[in-house]
Amino acid sequence: MYIRMNSTQTLLFLADPKVQVYSRNPGEYGKKNVLICYVSGFHPPDITIELLRNGVEIPGSHQTDLAFEQGWQFHLTKYADFTPQTGEEYSCRVRHMTNTKSYTWEPDM
Repeated sequence: MYIRMNSTQTLLFLADPKVQVYSRNPGEYGKKNVLICYVSGFHPPDITIELLRNGVEIPGSHQTDLAFEQGWQFHLTKYADFTPQTGEEYSCRVRHMTNTKSYTWEPDM
């Protein structure tokens, strides 16, 4: 989406992020794994990514450097070690500009 910013025809390009939440290895309760949140295709680069366990941020997470793709859309990856437990919910919360959405990890177990 393009938005006209002023009368001199300056345009701002906006693109909503695409989000994928997955684990490095197939999900298995009680086994160490890595929770990964890959966020791509967004512009501008004003974004915050959090990895959550039952709604609380997982400590010790890491984030890659912001990188851009063709067309000036950006991507980032955030990841953290975790050990899935029965009854717990793992998710990725993404804030882009003024929108915040949560995406839940599906363990396929």
